[in-house]
This record gives sequence, structure tokens and C-alpha cells, in this order.
Amino acid sequence: MSTDIAIHQFPVLQDNYGFLVHDPASKETACIDTPDAAECLAQAEKRGWTITQIWNTHWHPDHAGGNEAVKAVTGCKIIAPEAESDKIKGIDREVSEGNLVKLGKHTAQVMDVGGHTSGHIAYNLIDQDIAFVGDALFALGCGRMFEGTPEQFWESLSKLKKLPEETLMFCAHEYTQANANFAVHADPDNLQLKNYAEWVDQKRKEGAPTVPFPLKRELDTNPFLRADDSAIQARWGGNVPHETFAALRAAKDAF
Repeated sequence: MSTDIAIHQFPVLQDNYGFLVHDPASKETACIDTPDAAECLAQAEKRGWTITQIWNTHWHPDHAGGNEAVKAVTGCKIIAPEAESDKIKGIDREVSEGNLVKLGKHTAQVMDVGGHTSGHIAYNLIDQDIAFVGDALFALGCGRMFEGTPEQFWESLSKLKKLPEETLMFCAHEYTQANANFAVHADPDNLQLKNYAEWVDQKRKEGAPTVPFPLKRELDTNPFLRADDSAIQARWGGNVPHETFAALRAAKDAF
């Protein structure tokens, strides 16, 4: 894994995270979504960085609502999902599954991870073992299914499951403690999950973030990624994974 890149994570709004990705060699900086334009700009200024790109994951206002304000100050280029281009203003480049996005010498591959919204994408920084997944995947959870279908969402999560296990996943919200409560309910016999949930409680008691998180730990503990596991299917039903996923998602929505 290359280490010549800097990532600055900061809390913003009620429970969002903002991310600035900086390449020291080229001086380029990507802002991953724009939950709060003023705070994104302020955080960049504190570090002497200039935002040159915005990488949008999906159209929701707490992800793309600050695009135009950031662009007005910096002249940055906005990169956003082609499938949601009618809902995001000021796009300079529309991207979809398999497209490559460059930050200096570093390359991110675009992944179609629709389900939370139908055109949601993720950015997988190939040489860093890092993925920015927006609201597609959370620590011990996943996004609500506002626009997609269970089949689509499960296919998206299956793509993320295939990334290298050491991949660090950067999601956009600090939802882990609430997700952990449901996960333990969904998979009560998972000792590793119980230990993880206790760790989460301690981190939040300290005011510390639980994001980013390693994919390997999620593969062992996140019930939404384990909808193809026989123990989860036996508890939640479904003859195929997307049916089990749908049952889990409905249960979480009502939890």
C-alpha cells in the first residue's frame, strides 16, 4: 500500500463526515462529497490545501448540496455519477462503473453501488486500499434503500465484499453505535460482533470516530454483508441472499 497521500476526516452537520484527500506531489485535493461547503473550505484552508476536485457519491443534499459554493471559491471540477446527473448541479465530468478518476498520480476506480439511491457510486483508490463508499455501506450497517431494489443493493454490497480484505472503508456517517445495536439483535450468537459492539461503545464514550473501518471486520460481523451466510438466512429467511437482505433491511428500518 502506498502512503504518499493524506486524508483528513472531520465531523460536520449532525452526524456526517467530510473527507479531504490530498496528493502532496501534485498539490491536488479532492473533497469527497460536500456536506457543508463552508466547513469543507475552512478545513482545506487550515491545511494550506486548495480543493481541485469534488467526488460525489450520490445526489442527496448532505452529499452534493455544497458543490456550487465550493466550486465558486476554488474553481474545482465536479465529478459525479452519470446516473444522477439530472439531480446534481455543476457537473464537469459524469462517471459510471469502471471509469477511472485521477488525483495526481493516484487512481480511483468508480464502482456502481446503487441501492441507497439508484445511481450511487463509490471511489476505490486502487493503490491505497481505500474506498469512499458514501451511504452504500456503513460500519455494521448499510444505507436505507430509498430508490433501489433488494436485488440491486445486494449486488452492490457483493461488489464491495470482493475488495481486498485490508481495504479501509470510509463511509459518510457516524451511525455505528445504532447499527451495532441492530446487528447484535440480528446475529446474537456472533461473539466477534459482540466484542466489536463493546469496542464501538467505548470509542463513542470517548468521543472518538469509528470510521474508517477495515473491510475484513465487516465481512465477519456486518449482517447486511452476510445475507448469504447460512446462519443469517436461517434466522431471517429467504431462499436467496437478496431476499434475506430485504428482510434485514426492513427489520432495521423498523428497529
